[in-house]
Amino acid sequence: MSPAPKGAAVALDLEQADRLLSAIYDGPTETPPWHTALQLLRERLHAGHVTLMLRPPSSDSAGIMINTGPVTRQGVESYETHFFAMDPFVRLPEDEVVTAEELIGRQWLQSAVYLEYLKPLDIRHLLGADIYTKEGIECRLRITRGHSAEPFSADDKAVVRFLLPHLKRAIQLHARLDFLECERQLFAGTVNRMLLGMISIAQDGTILETNQEARRILAEKDGIWLSGNTLCVDSSQESRDLQRMIRTALSDSLSASGGDHGEPGVVEAMSVSRPSGRAKLGVLVRTIPLGPWSESKQRPAVVVFLRDPESNAAQPSQELVRRLFGLTRMEAQLALLLAEGLTLDEAAEQMNVRRNTARTHLRSIFCKTGVTRQTMLVRLLLNSVLTLG
Repeated sequence: MSPAPKGAAVALDLEQADRLLSAIYDGPTETPPWHTALQLLRERLHAGHVTLMLRPPSSDSAGIMINTGPVTRQGVESYETHFFAMDPFVRLPEDEVVTAEELIGRQWLQSAVYLEYLKPLDIRHLLGADIYTKEGIECRLRITRGHSAEPFSADDKAVVRFLLPHLKRAIQLHARLDFLECERQLFAGTVNRMLLGMISIAQDGTILETNQEARRILAEKDGIWLSGNTLCVDSSQESRDLQRMIRTALSDSLSASGGDHGEPGVVEAMSVSRPSGRAKLGVLVRTIPLGPWSESKQRPAVVVFLRDPESNAAQPSQELVRRLFGLTRMEAQLALLLAEGLTLDEAAEQMNVRRNTARTHLRSIFCKTGVTRQTMLVRLLLNSVLTLG
């Protein structure tokens, strides 16, 4: 814990400081973030409202505000859409905690924001601090009291000043977590669009997560399904093979250090028969090596990939095909039908055109894409970014 500024030791006892700091560092995992910390600060300062503007409103965006205290949707929207533009209590000096009157003077009480927005909401005293980071983040902390309340004291300001650097670090952690979550959702969405089922397993064998395609395959209970926290397979021999592969991968994840520092992780594959007679499912088990600083056992240690060869991916739009390869509407339609496995004759019939017309379109497609055979065209389409759309 950093040394408390002068006055903070008087204004906060150890128990209060511990509760506030714990809530601040737990804030990035809350929804909405920091709501508990803001509520504790509101209680400690006997404030009407404590608001954290994670992204201040602008002409381009309504911003993101976390509010505590009595607020209405109409009040929030009026600030986000109108009053933010005339608010003079912004861009405060870095690491300083000031009142509106300290920054602006007595004319604050003649400002449009106070007279038209704050005063009708019974907000008289306004204390603020702005947070700026090297990553370009700008956040605003605003604390209010009503007309019948006392102005904010030096001790009140000392409390906020003491908490400010901790809130700044927590905001930076939140930004990092948000980036990683966006990246995770992007990759998860890509895996789903590729119709690749994915099951992540913790070091103790607990199944942590299944994606949409894995849940679809398991729900069919056609050769493989989930019983409690165990992957079950109809065939006894295939079941033994799968469990052995998972145990081997889990064992390998403990000894692997991850990244380029260790040996490549275990990768094994097998197929699973389906009682329905449909094509066998493909199963691949892969180790996720521990990172050099990993400490949690409730992290993915092994991933099981499932592939249903009969599953049909969502058809890419003709517009994407047209833009990517410079094709006409008819050429794009033909290319997609061929990629689905249709012959030229079958595609011509589905398009309701003559075979010679389809062949003319195909020659044009070859010219525009630089391929010379249908198999090359299909491979080009399947290996392109169309599957990510």
